[in-house]
Amino acid sequence: MKLRLKKLLAAPFVFIAAIVVLLEDWLWDDLRRMAAAIGRLPVFRQLENLIVGLPPYGSLAVFAAPSLLLIPVKLAALWFIAHGQAWLGVATAIGAKVAGTAMVARIYQLTEPKLLRIGWFVWLHERFMAFKARIYQMIKSMRLYQTIHRQSQKLRETVRRILGQRRSYWRRRWDAAVKLLRRPQ
Repeated sequence: MKLRLKKLLAAPFVFIAAIVVLLEDWLWDDLRRMAAAIGRLPVFRQLENLIVGLPPYGSLAVFAAPSLLLIPVKLAALWFIAHGQAWLGVATAIGAKVAGTAMVARIYQLTEPKLLRIGWFVWLHERFMAFKARIYQMIKSMRLYQTIHRQSQKLRETVRRILGQRRSYWRRRWDAAVKLLRRPQ
């Protein structure tokens, strides 16, 4: 009886965690490439070299830093919401989440070899990856997901075909920016 109640109470939190994991994973590669492009600037290149040279627990501290640094921004978002500016609060929270994900993605890429030398981190990492794989497997097996996926692929092809016919000034700029972001680090 207790186990059933525990599962029932945990279900909404697992669902919310799954949504957050999926959204972050969806944005992870693009945000990592964007952060890498910013990291190629001379000032940030030196900082990245410093991060790469850190020992395992130093890397862990740097990896955790973006989450801690964004707490004041998230508190500001709550303040906006509490004072009747819900849209500004939600926009601030979303902006903080996207910026935090970009920083964590890049820092993880830089620190992963050192982080995977820490035993308990490896244990957590394996469980997180298994959780993510189960979530993906469950979602991809749903009929609704398969229908939406097919429709989004059709929409992408249509947009690609339309944009391919017309190479405007802004399209060329967009393509150049995407090419810059996708350059290997």
